Amino acid sequence: MSSANTASEHPRPSDASPTCPLLNWCPMCGRYRLTAKERYLRDHFRLDGDLSWTARWNIAPTQQVPVVRQDRKEPKRTFALLRWGLIPFWAKDASIGFKTINAMSETAAEKPAFRDAMKLRRCLIPADGFYEWEKLGTKVKQPYNFGLADDAPFAFAGLWDRWRDPAGEFIETCTILTTKPNVLVADVHDRMPAILPPEDYELWLDPGMTRVDLVADSLKPFDSRLMKKYPVSTRVNHADDDDPECGREVPVVNAIPTMF
Repeated sequence: MSSANTASEHPRPSDASPTCPLLNWCPMCGRYRLTAKERYLRDHFRLDGDLSWTARWNIAPTQQVPVVRQDRKEPKRTFALLRWGLIPFWAKDASIGFKTINAMSETAAEKPAFRDAMKLRRCLIPADGFYEWEKLGTKVKQPYNFGLADDAPFAFAGLWDRWRDPAGEFIETCTILTTKPNVLVADVHDRMPAILPPEDYELWLDPGMTRVDLVADSLKPFDSRLMKKYPVSTRVNHADDDDPECGREVPVVNAIPTMF
């Protein structure tokens, strides 16, 4: 992922900034979609109460994104909007959030930016697709949509934190954990978002579960046999483009120029 993927182009690893020692950050998932209707989200995530969500086809870093959390005092799950790009509670300013849209699942429990959140503030980040870019030539990159074979919603493993800005206002932010790619994603990228099986939601959300080694078992590459991918328009390169055309299947870009 890029440290500032609100730009018009989605950078590949070679374009990215060096790894930050506080984060062990590296490029990965910088755009995704959530187009499922509210009733499906409520049922899939067993949410209590009403929720308000309008379909999004091109969600980008620094934007408000939906998360699901477990209430610490009552046995219920809540739906809220948090800023994408985790700002640790101890941060001096918000700029670190540009480099914390992702956290490597293998090292998140050790890195200062994510260590406490991995232990105490885990969440689900609902999605029904994510985008990655395959380099076809020196200047050509083909975006692909990855999702479940049945188009059902799913959840990225997420972390969240609450930071107080200089004005005294609290800002809640989040990050998406990444893992090694499955065989479907590996053709395009060397990392993928950590997608949680529904049977692991309860353990991941449990605020009483502070043993990181136990929850980390859920952060494996998702079964590629349950997923599909297809090429989409380069409209997703631009964060301002957010409509069904971003997720529509298109022919693969021809990277070899022709004479005619």
